[in-house]
Amino acid sequence: MPPRAETVDLSDDDKKTLDASRRTRLAGERTELAWWRTGLTSLAVAVAVSRVVPELAGTSRRWPYVAAGVCFALYGVAVIAYGSLRRRDLDRALTEGRFPETHRAVQGAIALSGILLGLVTVFLVLFE
Repeated sequence: MPPRAETVDLSDDDKKTLDASRRTRLAGERTELAWWRTGLTSLAVAVAVSRVVPELAGTSRRWPYVAAGVCFALYGVAVIAYGSLRRRDLDRALTEGRFPETHRAVQGAIALSGILLGLVTVFLVLFE
């Protein structure tokens, strides 16, 4: 028979703190999964831009599409990695009783990269 877990009486304040911590961890998990979905979508776009679009367009100049596809793939990998690191930082911070700092420079770089990829896509649609 497995050992029985001990029950501990918690004060109302402790219960509220525990509940808030649990909600924050679950929100962090959902946010990590959103980063992963964004990264996986970017990887799918990479395949489409580099392989499918040139085939459909019937163009002989494939290199701009391949270059854009590689950039979308790198972006997807970076977004997945950032989401995972951010979640790890959140869990560590909550364990230590604090909230993690936001990596504004990294988030800015991700946003700027997304904007640039969008502009490259517009360029390919209009001029290729």
